[in-house]
Amino acid sequence: MISPLAYIDPEAIVGENVEIGPFVFIDKNVVIGNNNKIMPNASILYGSRIGNGNTIFPGAVIGAIPQDLKFKGEESFAIIGDNNLIRENVTINRGTAAKGKTVIGNNNLLMEGVHVAHDAIVGNGCIIGNSTKMAGEIIIDDHAIISAAVLMHQFCKVGSGVMIQGGSRFSKDIPPYIIAGREPIAYCGINIIGLRRRGFSNEVIENIHNAYRIIYQGGLNTSDALNKVEDEIDKSPEIDYIVNFIRSSERGILK
Repeated sequence: MISPLAYIDPEAIVGENVEIGPFVFIDKNVVIGNNNKIMPNASILYGSRIGNGNTIFPGAVIGAIPQDLKFKGEESFAIIGDNNLIRENVTINRGTAAKGKTVIGNNNLLMEGVHVAHDAIVGNGCIIGNSTKMAGEIIIDDHAIISAAVLMHQFCKVGSGVMIQGGSRFSKDIPPYIIAGREPIAYCGINIIGLRRRGFSNEVIENIHNAYRIIYQGGLNTSDALNKVEDEIDKSPEIDYIVNFIRSSERGILK
């Protein structure tokens, strides 16, 4: 299961049933869980924590130091959850003093050439397309679908259940459950197909749709629109999430 051509530092901890291909490099201060497959030429560097059941493809680099000039060598981590597919040439940097860790959750697909910068947080069940680049301290909530070659500004937040058009770039937050696209990027409606696939009822979908009609098409400023949503749309966890996401946005949401 472990190629004699791989290098594993004596201080690294490797779990059970882990397949490690030739020319894999595993650094000290690395912990790898059970049932992982690490393909040839992947590098798992200092501070990496890998969960269970992941597949890491050739050329991936996990735990490299941040590309942030403020980084001074502080102790930090790159934390990967369970059952992720990390494709060829994906790079996941470890954290800085800002948060101390970069985190990838569970059941995600990171396609070829994705970059996850320092202190970023990716939730669960996300699909990140080829060559998408995430700047430092971005947050992506669960079940987001981000197409290929998307450029994400630092500190941006992406809500759950969104779909983002390939080739987009953005510097504002993207609220939950919507489709974002065009050039420049803009609100393009709610992600109805994605919501149905995740089992959202027609009633909940309609309420989400009505909330965004108020927010984007009601002619109100953001604060007044959110107040109107709370007054007129039936209360639910989904509506609360939308309202709280937008109210807490520090960068503002896309138009």
